[in-house]
Amino acid sequence: MGTSAAGRKRALRLRRHLRVRKRIVGTTGRPRLAVFRSARHITAQVIDDATGRTLAAAATVEADMRTSNGGNVAAAEKVGRLVAERAKAAGVTTVVFDRGGNKYHGRVAALADAARRAGLEF
Repeated sequence: MGTSAAGRKRALRLRRHLRVRKRIVGTTGRPRLAVFRSARHITAQVIDDATGRTLAAAATVEADMRTSNGGNVAAAEKVGRLVAERAKAAGVTTVVFDRGGNKYHGRVAALADAARRAGLEF
């Protein structure tokens, strides 16, 4: 039998993500701000692909973020602010944005805008 609709959606998102990742590479001077969006949560990481290290991260699954609904725009904005603050504390001011195969819309756009307002440049 065929695959489920959820399986097809995931496969298509992964194809889009690979297409985006062909062009976007995080360097030591300009790491990658990677976003992962699930139905209930959103996660952002600042990654140096040259060394394979995560420099800063924030997610709605963290203890201080669990009070709010992790799957809405307000929570994505909180994650964007938090990851920007942690990245600046790690000495990162400019990043390249990796939307993770998702549309730049809704929660992904809210996270990016909040990170920009908090001081990250991309």
